[in-house]
Amino acid sequence: MGIFHPETILHSDQGVHYTHPEFQDRVKKLGVRQSMSRKGNCWDNAPMESFFGHFKDMVDHKACENFMQLRQEVDDYMEEYNSHRYQWGLKKMTPAQYRSHLLAA
Repeated sequence: MGIFHPETILHSDQGVHYTHPEFQDRVKKLGVRQSMSRKGNCWDNAPMESFFGHFKDMVDHKACENFMQLRQEVDDYMEEYNSHRYQWGLKKMTPAQYRSHLLAA
């Protein structure tokens, strides 16, 4: 089994480092799907920009002394975000509740 979930998506803009063939080859070898915003359309990236804006406000990555501490901070934030943080755009449900709601429909 790989180190990433099989449905992992790397979402980015079309910066030179993301479009470089070597970077794209490495992403593909890791079994990760790459997704990029369309040129000149900031709305493609708006949901990810919003997520990472909140993420950077809530995760104190500078306090981490090693990778394992950073990973724990990220895991804790993801648990909070997916299971406990209600969102207006998801009918006032958490992402986990909304996903279950859609699957049941």
